[in-house]
Amino acid sequence: MSELADFVPTLAGVGLLMTLTIAALLAFHVPSRFPPALAILRGAAQLAAVSFILSGVITSPLWVGVALLLMFAVALVSATRRVGWSWPHLAVVGGSMAAGITATLLIIFATGAIGFTPRYALAIGGIVIGNAMTVAVLAGRRFAESVHDHWEEVEGWLALGASPRQATLDLARRSVHAALIPATDQTKTTGLVTLPGAFVGAIFGGISPLEAGRFQIVVLAAIMAAGSVTAVLVVAQLAPVRVRPALPQ
Repeated sequence: MSELADFVPTLAGVGLLMTLTIAALLAFHVPSRFPPALAILRGAAQLAAVSFILSGVITSPLWVGVALLLMFAVALVSATRRVGWSWPHLAVVGGSMAAGITATLLIIFATGAIGFTPRYALAIGGIVIGNAMTVAVLAGRRFAESVHDHWEEVEGWLALGASPRQATLDLARRSVHAALIPATDQTKTTGLVTLPGAFVGAIFGGISPLEAGRFQIVVLAAIMAAGSVTAVLVVAQLAPVRVRPALPQ
């Protein structure tokens, strides 16, 4: 009973934060005001389920692998829906994310930067998958919006004999740059503006601040590497455009 009572302040705090979220969006008459608050509810339910499941499988390499594959599948579907659902987009986003994530994790565990244990594989794998999803969405949407907004410029290049890839090359490069800005700023300001969750969580778990810092810098480097590969591959495959793309919903 006491354990249940410990959650009352948490539930109260989260409830008030949800109320503040809705109030701010309602006050400014923002479209779709309720999805952010509903996302909190969904996230809470999913975290509760995942916490319960992982408590029994976190030491099993097989089940950790299954959990990572499930995370990747959900991330892939979510990212593709944001970029614009189609089977070709699913293949583009899936291949790009898989390449970035796989290359990054191979480097981390092959060099021994982090020990290859189920616990660490799950922790850093989940972080890298989540950030690769975010970068894939930002890169894909930014590219579509840029091409849509600068379609006259693209048509001009095509009329001059440029290939579809050449006509959008500058827009593609700027889209990759824009997609990486959040991760770049997060990395540059770590320790000065924010203390990342992985760092704080490691300390709360009993790891020394020095060891937590070592883990966190590997995480940040992994986020940048996986994000860079993912963004470049997504945009490179979307770049040959022959018709004006629709704006992502």
